[in-house]
This record gives sequence, C-alpha cells and structure tokens, in this order.
Amino acid sequence: MRVLIVNTSERTGGAAVAAGRLMEALNNHGVKAKMLVRDKQTDHLTVAALPGQKRMQLRFLWERFLIWLRLRFNREHLFEVDSACCGADITNMREFQEADIIHLHWINQGMLSLRGIRKILDSGKPVVWTMHDIWPATAICHLTLDCRQFETQCGHCRLLPNGGSDNDFATQVWHRKQKMLENRQITFVACSQWLAGEAQKSALLAGQQIKSIPNPIDTHIYAPKDKLQARKAVGLPIEGRIILFASQRVTNRNKGMNYLVEACRLLAEQHPEQKDDITVAILGGHAEEIEGQLPFRTCPLGYVNDEQRIVNIYNAVDVFVLPSLSENLPNTIMEAMACGVPSVGFRIGGIPEEIDYQQNGYVANYCDSEDLAHGIWWTLFEADQEAVRHACLQKVAHNYSQQSVANRYLEVYESLHRHYYL
Repeated sequence: MRVLIVNTSERTGGAAVAAGRLMEALNNHGVKAKMLVRDKQTDHLTVAALPGQKRMQLRFLWERFLIWLRLRFNREHLFEVDSACCGADITNMREFQEADIIHLHWINQGMLSLRGIRKILDSGKPVVWTMHDIWPATAICHLTLDCRQFETQCGHCRLLPNGGSDNDFATQVWHRKQKMLENRQITFVACSQWLAGEAQKSALLAGQQIKSIPNPIDTHIYAPKDKLQARKAVGLPIEGRIILFASQRVTNRNKGMNYLVEACRLLAEQHPEQKDDITVAILGGHAEEIEGQLPFRTCPLGYVNDEQRIVNIYNAVDVFVLPSLSENLPNTIMEAMACGVPSVGFRIGGIPEEIDYQQNGYVANYCDSEDLAHGIWWTLFEADQEAVRHACLQKVAHNYSQQSVANRYLEVYESLHRHYYL
C-alpha cells in the first residue's frame, strides 16, 4: 500500500513533526509512505517538494494580502485566519498518481486550496485528513476558544473587524467548504478525543466519518537518559530542580507564559526557602524576553531544532509545564513523558488525555495560576519521583509508540482500500 502524506512544511511546527513521525512509523511497519510538502528542509528521499518555489511564495503572499484586506489592514489576527483560496494542484504529480491513499495534514498558507482539495476528492482516491486543529471543521479559524458558531454556521466572526456580519468573510468561506464536501467523503482523524468531539459538533462535517488517533513518537529517540550528563550537555545547572517551558515562540499568548510567571511568583512567596533551588529553562524563540519576569534563576535556551539537543533538554529537567489556553494533543508533553519527565498543564483540549492527574503529572484548573503553582510544587517536591517516571513511560509505550499509532492508521487505510479498490 502506498500513502502520500501532504503537509505544508516538512519540519516546522507541531503538525510537520507529527506528519514526519507518522511517515517514519508507517515505513517501519510495511507501508510505503512519502511526504509532499511546500517547504522541504532536508534531503530525505521520502519527502518531495511542490515544484515552482516562486509560484508558491506568490500564492502565500496573495492569500495573506486578501486576508489583510478583509481585516481592514490590521495585522492582529493575520495568521489566526486561513481561507485556502490559493494552493497547488497536486493531482498531476507522480507522487499523487502512484499513491493508494491521500493523507492530508496541515495544508494551509498556500499549500492547498479548497478547489484543489475538491479535485483530490474527485480523483477517486480515498482521502484521510488528520486534524491538528479545528480549522477543517470551521470556516477560517484555527482556535475557536469559546466561540460555538461552527456548530450551526460560521458568521459574525470574532476575528473580523467589528465582530463580522451576517454574510461576512467567515460565512463565505463556510459556504465554499460546504461546496467542497458536498456529496464527497473524507475520513477525518483528530489527534485527540477532545478534538474529535468538537469536530462531531460541527455542522460543516455532518455525515463525515470522524475518528481519534494520537500522534506517534519514536521512543528510541525520545527516551530516558542520565540527568547529570544531560544537564552538562545542554549547559543547565547541575544542582537543584529545573522547570521547563517550551514553545516555538514563547511570547505567543496562547501558550500561557503569563500564567507560568504568576505561578512562579506564588511559589517564590509561599516557599522562599526553595527560591535558590529552582531554575526555569525556557526553550523557544524570544526566550530572552521573559528572563527578567521570573523570580527564579532563568536559562533562556532559544529556538532549537537539533533533535538530540531537545532530548537532552527534556532529560535535564524535573518537570515540563505547558499552561496553554488551547491545545489539541501537544507533542511537547508526549516528548517529555517519553523521557520520563512529568508534565503540568491546564484542563483544556487534549491535555487531560495525556496527563493522568497525580500519576504522570498534574492537570490544573483552567487559567488558575494558583492551582498551576500547586501542580508544579506537587510534581517537584511531593510526588513519588520514581513512580511518576514509570507512569510516564508506560503511558507513552501503550498509547503513543510508533507501533501502536501505525497499527491504528493501518486499520483505517485498509478499510478504505477495500471499499475503494475491491
């Protein structure tokens, strides 16, 4: 069986990482899987790039310009919105024609248009679409937060000037998506049970098949190592407890850094005797901008794309904290747990599916800095460290290993293959 995985980027962003890991898992389990991307960043033979770099750049810029117009020249929500009005036609490419299954992932920002997706569906090949966020089930947004318009029909969009209108940009894209899906079937796969539940409430996806399968992780790479050696390797303090926060851009307000800052302030007030014993390591772009806001010693690590260094960073710390305001199934929590490191996060999205409360980490009340501080303290100073570490490794092995996830996707592929080709 040949599977073509389609994603905008090869390596940048959580969806790209997950798509690449899935390709590797499938190839390790007898499936001939390839990736097709707009942004190719390695020389891997199993990854193909769209032809025409200049055309791709123009498509991206044109789509952003049209959205900017809709936002009345306001940049605030420019990258929170996608319309898929521009994109490549991949149906004539050799990789597409050789594939038995077309597996879409994150395809925005000029990779595929709605018209291009409709052409893929009309080719007769079965299509699986892994949802890394809610965009396939809404009109234009990737995060719904507390908006429920997608349950009936998107309109009066909170991201548009003055809250949109009856026939605003969101409504127009909603109708285009309806036309794309009309009398056509896609097997949607959400990375978390939470996202699957949200997708099932979408009026846009009524009648479509929706499943839940988590992202895979390579437990040969993300695995426990000696903590002391890991700290030396990445230049973190040898003594004391280390809290890790990680995000592609740590100043992204949706990642909740302000809640971690407040939680650390509370910890420093409540336990002044531990103030010199705690370090906060910050992994991601703009990390240096946060350094002066925390009451503990801070180590900005910057943006890192070397996988071995990332593994060492996880192994060097005692707890990973991700106080995101919206999440699907974060790869970062999975990566930390695969290294035997417990996580603390808010009760939102797929986070409670990954973290089992006071077993392999701590799930704090949503947007509650005090409970977040309690969870960090429990994990660092009260929990049975060896029991928590063991629970982390068991959770990953049972739910997120390459073999576990590949087998679940194989069941989907084989069912579709039988239906379409036999």
